[in-house]
Order: sequence, then structure tokens, then C-alpha cells
Amino acid sequence: MFGAAATTDNAAVLLQELGIDAAHVSPSLRLLATTDSRYLRDLKINISNALQAESLTAKEAYLIAFAVAVNEKNSLLLNAFMEKARAEGATDKELAETISCTSLMSANNVYYRFRHFMNEEFYTNAQAGIRMSIMANPILGKELFEIISLVVSAVNGCEMCVTSHEKNIVLHGASKQKIHDSVRLGAVVKSLATLL
Repeated sequence: MFGAAATTDNAAVLLQELGIDAAHVSPSLRLLATTDSRYLRDLKINISNALQAESLTAKEAYLIAFAVAVNEKNSLLLNAFMEKARAEGATDKELAETISCTSLMSANNVYYRFRHFMNEEFYTNAQAGIRMSIMANPILGKELFEIISLVVSAVNGCEMCVTSHEKNIVLHGASKQKIHDSVRLGAVVKSLATLL
């Protein structure tokens, strides 16, 4: 996915491969490039490998990456991955549902982390009162919707949500390899968002 370039150009190449103008090279990426940081090369390889995981279709990979960009409120990555997903056939409804799923997980991750941290009967038995009708019949299909839910929950650090969604994904027939590759992709996109 990523072509060879001189080390000082690596930051620009990294962004250009994702469809982001090189003018958006952040101070962090620029510093990594100008100091010949080995991490910049690792980051490029990590992104390429994660996006091209054999267990994921290109559309699935870009929708997962898009969800993480939405979660991280990173407009550069959000727009880049939205366009990549569209190029792989994602519809506006699928993109909108990915945004909705990510927003819902933001609420659920806070709420269920609180319940987990408190570990008290009252909170455990209290009605959540958070409407989740989009989970019933998702446009993305149950498996991908659950995978996106899992990845966002992993990024947000909600143990209860991660374990619940992982079980649901397995019930829908996804392999452990697909689950692993999806979470790895989320982690790598999060690492890139940190530098932009």
C-alpha cells in the first residue's frame, strides 16, 4: 500500500496514501520524519497491514477505521476513511449508521464502565434507559455492526461492552481472527489519530 520514499517525505507519503493532503502533516509527524524516527516506518507498516487484513473486506476495514476516526473526533481521518469506504461501495446509510453506532457506543461505554466500576447491586440491576433501537436490525448487518461496537468499545476501554460484543460476534459466525484483526485495526487508527 505504501510506496518507498525518503525518510523526510514519509509523513507526507503516509497521509497521501490515505487521501489526505500533505499540507496537513502535523508537528508531531514532521518531528518524527525529520529525526528519522523508526516509529514512523513502523506506523506506516502497521496501518497498511491492519487495513489489508485478509479476514476483512476493504469496505469493512474502512468502515471500522471510519468509526474510530469518528470516535476520536479526527476530521482528517474521518473524511479520508469515509471516502475510502465510499470507494469500496459503502452507502450514505451505512456511513450514517456507523456514525450512529459509534455515538451509541460512546454513551454505552461510559454507562457500563460506571456500572462495572461500582459493582453494586443497585446499579447492576437499574434499567439503563438508553434507547438502542438501531441494534435491532442494522443496515450494516448484525456481524459488522457488532464488530464496530466491539472496536469502539475497546478503544474506549469498556470491559463489559467488549466482552458482550465479542460473544455476539462469535454467535454471528465471525472468526476469532476477524475479531482480532478488527481490534488491531482500531488500535492502529487510534495511534495515527494521536499524531494528527
